[in-house]
Amino acid sequence: MGRSRGGFGTKLHLLTDGGGVPLGVMITAGQAHESKSFEALMDTVNISRRRRPHAVAGDKGYSYPRIRAWLSKRAIEAVIPNRSNQPAVKMNKKKYRRRNVIERCIGWLKWCRRVATRYEKLAESYLTMIKLAVIQRCNRPLEPSDRT
Repeated sequence: MGRSRGGFGTKLHLLTDGGGVPLGVMITAGQAHESKSFEALMDTVNISRRRRPHAVAGDKGYSYPRIRAWLSKRAIEAVIPNRSNQPAVKMNKKKYRRRNVIERCIGWLKWCRRVATRYEKLAESYLTMIKLAVIQRCNRPLEPSDRT
């Protein structure tokens, strides 16, 4: 995205449920690795023990023993493919295909002009605009239908 006050761009980390409804969002510096912010992203959502997810899907950027241990400690299945330099760990490919839900949600966020073009220079302001877009996304099912 180019140079801003925060550095060479930012990364958007998004947590959604199985239906694509955003639950948590955070941004980090563009040069920061995804795996460093996994626990913080998961902690953005306060989930009770009874309502924990059965599985968490992520891309290869989250394929680290620390993350897999964090998930297994909480009895959550890790649906994360292995990196090429790791030993093979069995993964449920059918569940991994459902990861497209998050890609569609990010695609929807890019339709929000203010988020896509990033008018805000400060990361805090940019995160606020993303959160406003997420609120709009969560309120979509509540909007009245134009169909009669």
